[in-house]
Amino acid sequence: MAKKFVYLFGGRGTKAEGNADMKAILGGKGANLAEMTNLGIPVPPGFTISTEVCSVYYETRGLSKDLMTQVKEAIKKVERAMGLGFGDAEAPLLFSVRSGARASMPGMMDTVLNLGINDETVQGLIKMSGNERFAWDCYRRFIQMYGEVVMGADYDELEEELEKAKKRKGVKLDTELDAKDLKKLVATMKDKVKKLTGTALPTDPMEQIWGGIEAVFKSWNTPRAITYRKLNSIPDEWGTAVNVQAMVFGNMGEGSATGVAFTRDPATGEHVFYGEYLKNAQGEDVVAGIRTPQPINIKGKRSKTDVSMEEALPEQYDQLVEIYENLEEHYRDMQDIEFTVQEGNLWMLQTRTGKRTAAAAVHIAVDMVNEGLITKKEAVQRVNPDQIDQLLHPQIDPKAKRGQGGLLRRGRRGRGEEGHEGDPGPRRDLAGRHPRHERGTGNPHGQRRHDVPRGSRGPGHGQVLRFRCSGPHRGLCQAEVHPGRPDRQEGRLHLPGRNQGRGDPGRVQDHTALAFGCLRHAHEMG
Repeated sequence: MAKKFVYLFGGRGTKAEGNADMKAILGGKGANLAEMTNLGIPVPPGFTISTEVCSVYYETRGLSKDLMTQVKEAIKKVERAMGLGFGDAEAPLLFSVRSGARASMPGMMDTVLNLGINDETVQGLIKMSGNERFAWDCYRRFIQMYGEVVMGADYDELEEELEKAKKRKGVKLDTELDAKDLKKLVATMKDKVKKLTGTALPTDPMEQIWGGIEAVFKSWNTPRAITYRKLNSIPDEWGTAVNVQAMVFGNMGEGSATGVAFTRDPATGEHVFYGEYLKNAQGEDVVAGIRTPQPINIKGKRSKTDVSMEEALPEQYDQLVEIYENLEEHYRDMQDIEFTVQEGNLWMLQTRTGKRTAAAAVHIAVDMVNEGLITKKEAVQRVNPDQIDQLLHPQIDPKAKRGQGGLLRRGRRGRGEEGHEGDPGPRRDLAGRHPRHERGTGNPHGQRRHDVPRGSRGPGHGQVLRFRCSGPHRGLCQAEVHPGRPDRQEGRLHLPGRNQGRGDPGRVQDHTALAFGCLRHAHEMG
């Protein structure tokens, strides 16, 4: 019997072939898609190709016959679940192909959407949806993503064709181009891809799938992914899984939308639902900066012109709130979620433990203890020493007025290197990190131009990335925790004006209480 490489998930009223405990095999995304399926949360059906295949791929430089057979069988099962056919000219099924490493690596690897579309299936999509503009928009998006990610066409060259089309039409937004405009743009982009790569865009749906799967495996060893793994101590041998999932469409019209959200504020840790969404859009639009996303709820509104999802799609918003509350209670941690609304139907595309700033990590850990979700010991284990170290460094005063040179709370000035959109490549600060850019026209397809997606309202999807600090304030607040090592269960707490412990004023035996006291103090100091 052939070794199992493919695991099914998704669909309504079904059970997945995996669960949250299988991250080593399914990667984080695949394991969580399976877990959401098992929780009864609406997840578009699909399948995960295991991380083991990534290692085999690099050894053989190809996809095995056993894998191909299992993928074809899985596609048939997804077709039955969706009532559509992959490559069917009358009722076409389209797929997305996404990465999914064991440890979260936001923006570091590649994604391709709308696989299975061609000159025949686009007509079926028009008949099925009754929306010609939507169908040609999907085709245009596929050409841009597949042309760049799989075939190596220059993203800016393809984006330039879109800008030319908008300029000819005299409009600013993609959504202002009609079906006729997009149909012409599809023909132009196909020619452009062939000119840039020397190869015509593949029209066979299965060829597109194989190309997408290989592109995800290849993206595991791109320079940006390798650097990210080194910075975050992620072993190279873990590899990535590949998630092939039925497309659901947030760009079908005003009753459709897509968005990303955190179950708590990733910048401050405040217990508020925090996120952004866009109507009539696909997922990459939210992080690309081409259109300005709207706040997910009324509390997040910054101006009177903002229209939150809570106001525009109240029924779907209420469903989303119920789902995120269930997910946070189930995982007992702050979650980073992605979702799509297709003609009023809410679908969940991802959940994962959300990245957060050091201040947020402390805030969330303390709050979750108070809420009874986690123990003090778990709270301590969720905040690493680098984050405590970061909190004790001078920080830019959030109350400082713009133009004051980045004043710090302790009277020092921040240093860094400015990033410029026109640079030939991303510049880095002294620690080798990418700068964060202001919102502008960005590349959502793997973030090749800049590794960190842009955002306008604080940290957005994939923007809260860990970084290390060092400096003179290390040692003000220290605690050591060594689970399973009773000979090392001790710590030392040094807080301004305080010493805690028994006997030696700086040494204590209850390391959990000590460390949690340190967290609580950091939280109180803000």
